[in-house]
Amino acid sequence: MFDWLIVGAGFAGSVLAERIASQRHESVLLIDRRNHVGGNAYDCYDEAGILIHRYGPHIFHTNAQSIIDYLSQFTEWRPYEHRVLASVDGKLLPIPINLDTINRLYGFEFTSEQLEEFFVSRRETVEEVRTAEDVVVSTVGRELYEKFFRGYTRKQWGVDPAQLSKSVTARVPTRTNRDDRYFGDIFQNMPAGGYTRMFQRMLDNPKIKIMLQTDYREIRDTIPYQRMIYTGPIDEYFDWSLGRLPYRSLRFEHVTLDCEQFQPVAVVNYPQTENYTRITEYKHLTGQQSPKTSLTYEYPTDIGDPYYPVPRAENEALYKRYEALAAACPDVWFVGRLATYRYYNMDQVVGQALATFARIQQSLPANGIAQMSTQRAMLDSSGMALGDH
Repeated sequence: MFDWLIVGAGFAGSVLAERIASQRHESVLLIDRRNHVGGNAYDCYDEAGILIHRYGPHIFHTNAQSIIDYLSQFTEWRPYEHRVLASVDGKLLPIPINLDTINRLYGFEFTSEQLEEFFVSRRETVEEVRTAEDVVVSTVGRELYEKFFRGYTRKQWGVDPAQLSKSVTARVPTRTNRDDRYFGDIFQNMPAGGYTRMFQRMLDNPKIKIMLQTDYREIRDTIPYQRMIYTGPIDEYFDWSLGRLPYRSLRFEHVTLDCEQFQPVAVVNYPQTENYTRITEYKHLTGQQSPKTSLTYEYPTDIGDPYYPVPRAENEALYKRYEALAAACPDVWFVGRLATYRYYNMDQVVGQALATFARIQQSLPANGIAQMSTQRAMLDSSGMALGDH
């Protein structure tokens, strides 16, 4: 019998497997439907020898020293500050919008003070900011909203920004200086050997047994265990008894070209006419040198693995009903993006997993044999961000 069954070998499941095995010295069976660990952060070398991210670019950034310290046990880091360009009106322009974006778009020579005046003149008055559209038009006006945000958001989510929660765009900054970094966090680095190697080191413990290409439903009644950590879709755990929670998925087209460089930065967004939302060129992320380069085109879709919870009020209401069912499940912890129906950044998932482990330590005896029903850790953070899977 295993002390723990952990469903899902992404960040949430892997961090908790490592903590339970190394700190509680208890046995863990870690399972995943895919043929690899690492979840959506999985990376691998393609036929050209370039390290690519199979499920789109994952850029690690955080302000939390505790998370840096934890992950640094399993990887060294390569400094990398993420920069993104948007293809708008035939020009490649910095995104988030900054001073250079506006000057190059319109041929202006604004100072920062003049740009702020420009934004003020373009802003629309919104009595109550409720939607993703409200956030943008009340900050930079409708023309820039149409050029940079509306098309991208409609492609990404399948609905108009006016139908989405303000959280979709609330954390995308608008700058009046020339800072062209996509993120402003203190710590911006990539795992030096890649994410997969970091996960492999994290899970290198004789107390952890890993079963890949394994569906939870296939083994839940045949392999004995005492407690469970579940990181899959919460509605699936309950057999969709209250209805299905909507998710957006992605289709990835991976290509290799016979040239050293295809685009000037790792990611170029396409918010206007193209069917894809962005193109990623991985050599910018890895620092590799090669006469070839590998790219990924991303096409949002409703079909496929769940990636993004769709942030709408009715979906949140349905999730809350599932959350109430989850609260009544003894000895099951629901952790991670899918299990808590939140689009967390990677560092937020790690933080949630570490906080969950702290609650496990408080609620269960040190030997791991519970004498009472336990209450699952459910964090209420909603941190959503664009551009970071």
